[in-house]
Amino acid sequence: MAEKRPLRILGALAAGLFILCIPIFLITSDLRWAVNDARLYEYGFNKYEVSETTGISDEDLLVVAHEMIHYFNSNEEPIQVTVLTPEGKELFNEREVSHLKDVKSLIGLCYHLQEATFGYLAAFAIGGFIWQRRRFSLFSNLLAKMLVGGSILTLALLIVVGIMALVNFDWLFLGFHQLFFGSDTWMLNPATDYLIMIFPQGFFSDALLFLIGAIVVEGLVIGGIAGFSVLRRRRARG
Repeated sequence: MAEKRPLRILGALAAGLFILCIPIFLITSDLRWAVNDARLYEYGFNKYEVSETTGISDEDLLVVAHEMIHYFNSNEEPIQVTVLTPEGKELFNEREVSHLKDVKSLIGLCYHLQEATFGYLAAFAIGGFIWQRRRFSLFSNLLAKMLVGGSILTLALLIVVGIMALVNFDWLFLGFHQLFFGSDTWMLNPATDYLIMIFPQGFFSDALLFLIGAIVVEGLVIGGIAGFSVLRRRRARG
């Protein structure tokens, strides 16, 4: 028994990490989708009448969106934007370019987290089925329970963030920038800096609510399917 105790502790830690990886994987996956979906950018441009605010045409705003998406997924530095301001100047000034570089680094971290958590989730599931192939049914039930646990953790986290966003998004937005950006380049002037005129705070509020909604649905689907599997096995035994 004493010899098996370290294995049990290791197994419990591995299972706990599996549950923790579920919300991280779902959140980073949806963030990756949001960063690369030009339709989300276009939605924000239209809702907040960015063309009227900036004097930049809708077609050029979409060009900016696609160039930003390309930048976030490339090794190019600094960002290259072909669209100019109505005055014929570079669209983003040095401070905005520096902030976009910080944003790109954060997006890169998000990508790595998504890939790492997916790798762990897949390795755990595949390795568990291979290791426990003689007790396939038992491991399947354990895996389903962990998926339920991960889904519950995901929903709990998103409920907290959603309430915070609805109650005081300004505080949440400020705290996010203070936590994840070491420099103060994110402190832009909404009257003169085009980056914040193109992407006003309301855009990020809407994007966050979209993401929360999407992840909640995903968590409910995963948890619902896994929970149904657990209940079916219990009824079969009873």
